Amino acid sequence: MLYAEWTKLRTEPAVLWLVPSFVVATVLTSLFAVASARCARGGCGIDPAVLTLAGVQLGQAIVVLLAVSTIGGEHSTGLLRTTFTAMPRRIVVLAAKTVLTGGLILVVGTVAVLGCLVAGRAVLPGSGIAAPSLADGPTLRAAVGSVLYLVLIGLLALGVAAVIRDAAASAGAVLVLLYAVPMVAAVINDPELQRTLRRFAPMTAGLAVQATTDLDHLPIGPWAGLAVLAAWAAAALLCGGLALRFRDP
Repeated sequence: MLYAEWTKLRTEPAVLWLVPSFVVATVLTSLFAVASARCARGGCGIDPAVLTLAGVQLGQAIVVLLAVSTIGGEHSTGLLRTTFTAMPRRIVVLAAKTVLTGGLILVVGTVAVLGCLVAGRAVLPGSGIAAPSLADGPTLRAAVGSVLYLVLIGLLALGVAAVIRDAAASAGAVLVLLYAVPMVAAVINDPELQRTLRRFAPMTAGLAVQATTDLDHLPIGPWAGLAVLAAWAAAALLCGGLALRFRDP
């Protein structure tokens, strides 16, 4: 089953251009972010890890498109029905897609995050900001957490796509969930409600793992925030599994 799903994944036209696009867009966004940063001598309160890994916020959108295409694309072409005919155990199909999609994002996410760190170390010293180093514990946690964040975003999108089964609609739903909730929180006047939304929204909670300074001011801790995102991904996959199990393809 894994081999069959891998064959479909690596021959999917969308994957062939989304993977390199993700790496390039993520690294270039981080490069632009660090190149535009300036800090006076004495510090300016910028978290160098968050700045260096800024590209993840754009790259996650491409991860969403990549993940939803693994099911949405098959549904639009009718291949999903053929897959279920060959493998009636639909949960096994979803599990195989989960393993392969998560594994692919893990690999390309690692490449992209390392590229962001290289960009930061090359550019930041000239901006008066200390360049992040993987030898530093908090920076290592931010880098590893960013890769895991991207994997969990992909699994969240995969679960949503299993429910909706339309690639465009699934991508739209996930992107609204990721980007719209923080925008709503930003315009709320109630500080406690604002903090609560940021604590449980998948994007703001998950990206807390990138922070290396002023952790006491975060709405949620780094690993706790990633756990919130993991809960979102698990819930989406559970709903997706139930939808595949009890609904006709």
